[in-house]
Amino acid sequence: MPDSEKTAPSAISVCPNCESGEMEAFYEVKGIPVHSVLLMPSREHAVDYPKRDLRLGFCPECGFVSNILFDPTVHEYSTSCEESQGFSPTFNAFAKDLAKRWVEEYELKDKTVLEIGCGKGEFLALMVEEGMSHGIGIDPAFVPERLDTPVASRLEFIQDLYDERYTHLKADAVCCRHTLEHISPTSEFMRKVQKTIGDQKDTILLFELPDVHRVLKEAAFWDIYYEHCSYFTTGSLARLFRKHGFDPLELMLEYDDQYIVIAGKPASGAKVPLLDGEDDLKRITEEVKAFPERFRKLKESWLEKIDGFYSAGKRTIVWGGGSKAVSFLTTLGLGEQIDFVVDINPHKHGKFIPGTGHAVRSPDTLREDKPDCVILMNPVYEKEVREQLNGMGLDPTIFPV
Repeated sequence: MPDSEKTAPSAISVCPNCESGEMEAFYEVKGIPVHSVLLMPSREHAVDYPKRDLRLGFCPECGFVSNILFDPTVHEYSTSCEESQGFSPTFNAFAKDLAKRWVEEYELKDKTVLEIGCGKGEFLALMVEEGMSHGIGIDPAFVPERLDTPVASRLEFIQDLYDERYTHLKADAVCCRHTLEHISPTSEFMRKVQKTIGDQKDTILLFELPDVHRVLKEAAFWDIYYEHCSYFTTGSLARLFRKHGFDPLELMLEYDDQYIVIAGKPASGAKVPLLDGEDDLKRITEEVKAFPERFRKLKESWLEKIDGFYSAGKRTIVWGGGSKAVSFLTTLGLGEQIDFVVDINPHKHGKFIPGTGHAVRSPDTLREDKPDCVILMNPVYEKEVREQLNGMGLDPTIFPV
């Protein structure tokens, strides 16, 4: 377990993304768990889990947003992490479509893909199932017995963090999904990717990560948590690619505009025009200025609503036991107002939310402990969740965040 008594590092002053702009602080939340995908074996462990302060800073030069108090030494990425979204039919359909599109659009059949931060290996397997010849995955959270795929013999995994030791690995495509947001020195990371690619000018980069423009515009504080130290817009991500010699080939928002999907390749030297979404610096600057007041109002609104449910004797649960729930519960300081959390991932059942200590249960328990109100941590799953509730004969009021 991380040492909660360690002194936090000094605040980052120079942007770790463009390495030139000065970071300007605009949002802070104190005492939040340093992990949110590492669920706890008991309520005591959960409540006592190490906490740190988070302070978001903004770079006016490149539009990058970062936790300028971030300390990577407190993390314990391992097989105990439970980051998989692969138990949701909605998410699985999205991931399969994305893998299929990437393989076809970039002519990757019969080629090799390296995935940095492959998690439990589900997406890497999809890429190979869609026609790639071989997949190499790197992630300390990979669990061999969890992956069931007919292409297992064409996959290899390294249970470790990606660093200089693995820059010798070669592939026709380098994939990195929902990983860059966990890395603070983003420019240093991209230099490692450059070294991995070397002089292979045909290599395709395929990245996917959350879009912070939506977070700022909606004041979605539940999407801000300690593990996510780096926050990108389409523009700041494209600028990072270009800074390190990669021309963006596509730049778009997917999954109900929650995720940025970008593809790139080593620059040829010819001038490549800006893609839609790159010229966003003025827009993101305005959203950063407006965020603190938006957050204050939304926090007050949620607390008033939830306290009202509690005062009325309504059983209120949170659906979704991932990072969003951890941030939502801890940022609002919720305790007995929420009865428990449910999640469809069976590996989370019987565990506890770090920080607040709420139990995570199977949706099946709702047959007995019928909720009046369901706070849904991601509106993209509303149809899926409503069907599951109705299938159990339940019709609670759903409040998507």
